[in-house]
Amino acid sequence: MKVIPVPCLSDNYAYVLIDEKAQQVSVVDPVDAAKVLEVVKQTKLELKTVLTTHHHADHSGGNAQIASSVTGLTVYGGDSRIPSMTQQLQDGDTFTLGNLSVRAIKTYGHTTSSICYYIEDGDERVAFTGDTLFVGGCGRLFEGTPQDMYESLNVKLAALPGDTKVYAGHEYTGSNLRFALSVDGGNQALKEKAARCAEAQCTMPSTIAEELATNPFMRVQQPSLQKIAGTTDPVQVLAVIRQMKDKF
Repeated sequence: MKVIPVPCLSDNYAYVLIDEKAQQVSVVDPVDAAKVLEVVKQTKLELKTVLTTHHHADHSGGNAQIASSVTGLTVYGGDSRIPSMTQQLQDGDTFTLGNLSVRAIKTYGHTTSSICYYIEDGDERVAFTGDTLFVGGCGRLFEGTPQDMYESLNVKLAALPGDTKVYAGHEYTGSNLRFALSVDGGNQALKEKAARCAEAQCTMPSTIAEELATNPFMRVQQPSLQKIAGTTDPVQVLAVIRQMKDKF
């Protein structure tokens, strides 16, 4: 399994996912269809599948062009707002992409259409998390509640193996880590992560273990963050620091 990040628009990522054993390709959130198709062309492999993390146009906006360019394409998504969708997914649905095993994780909070894709290839694991989980942050709560986002991050995604590589939908890492340091400045792992990421043009992938150690939205049980939020209720901690991040 190989993942190629494809920078799109101002700060988005699409991804080209290569199954080297089956010699086939899938794409994730191919918003700039021409750019993504050029990367696919360079692989010299057949494009079979589109994985859409949610309906927002900066993620799903290239689906129609991709679907019109490739015959027989399967387009996965989380609700009827996904353009050109051929297969709607429910939480826990499983399927295969060649030799790759995929599990759909319904992650409410950012949108009600949000799906994270957890993919295994032997002992390799990746998760495409769209605008639910960012490196050092999480998505804004447009169609969900703090409880929704808490469950998505701290119940569902936190339960994935720690070595799962995380590929998020945007390069927001710099601003996310600056905010994280403002609320969790005593966190040595966070300081080290911020130093590493400051030197990187592309900060993907992270891992679930790194996010559990450094992402304030996945550290809402920590007394230091609870003190800043003024509550020991982890859902309310997430709510307070999300509001703080909105104004940061």
